[in-house]
Amino acid sequence: MNNQLTDIEPAYEHLTDFAKATHGTTGAIQGMRQKAIYSDGALSSKFKTLGALLWSISARCEPCVKYYALKSREMGVTEEEIGEIGALASTMGGCVGETWGLKAYAAFKEASPADEECCAV
Repeated sequence: MNNQLTDIEPAYEHLTDFAKATHGTTGAIQGMRQKAIYSDGALSSKFKTLGALLWSISARCEPCVKYYALKSREMGVTEEEIGEIGALASTMGGCVGETWGLKAYAAFKEASPADEECCAV
């Protein structure tokens, strides 16, 4: 099991067994992520990853916030760009948006450049 995932959310330790129990649903979702987020189209994958991060902030999903903050770093997002996403979250979400934007910023800042792989089920 990928340690980065279990660092984000301990329940991910059971992801492989969950994938079997759900008849491969997790693999299908990963396929959708690959196609919808991590592939360039009219929008770059970097831009779409920031969109996923902003959505995660709005949904207040802590594992997703951490994951997409790390993924954005992997995609080459700069501290200035992550700051602008935090500003969007704060502007649109007030205090709650600011808190979750700060969580995303902290995850981005705390990640080491070696933390690059996630959700490979």
